[in-house]
Amino acid sequence: MKKFMIPLMLFFSASVFSQVAVGTTPQGNNKWTFGGGIGIGFGSNSAFYLQASPRVGYKITDDLEGGVVGSVSWQTSNSFKSTMFGVGPFMNYYIGRSFYLGANLQQYFINYKDKYYDYSTNEQETALYLGGGYMQRIGNNSFMQIGLMYNVLWKENSSVFSSGLIPNIGFVVGL
Repeated sequence: MKKFMIPLMLFFSASVFSQVAVGTTPQGNNKWTFGGGIGIGFGSNSAFYLQASPRVGYKITDDLEGGVVGSVSWQTSNSFKSTMFGVGPFMNYYIGRSFYLGANLQQYFINYKDKYYDYSTNEQETALYLGGGYMQRIGNNSFMQIGLMYNVLWKENSSVFSSGLIPNIGFVVGL
């Protein structure tokens, strides 16, 4: 299985990278930005995780961007199944096109089903992520962002998330 999955993930990553980097030319006075991230994961007990988070932004100044980001994730394993949707505003401040500071408010809608106990629930949770990271140019006006965010509203015993700390990797076109 590993022999099949590792080349598949490498091919998938390369195709996403090439779609973002190819054909990007400076837009002149265009202030709109587009991007997002994708995630895939595997774990024990046949766990599988798939996530996508598209974003649309607007350059308020050359160094300040605001916009809307969405999130869709699907998780399944031998013991549970979960679907989560999120949406909310974000702001990024860019430092020399090499680093960024960001804030992102997300409202999540979670549908969870436990397969063993035949238990289902629909919940909502608000998250306020603050953090930053590094940006790497991958085209004329395209960047890969690698960062770390922390949900300042996270509480250990009342959150559906296991941690408040979130590493992220994403792509932005239009900066």
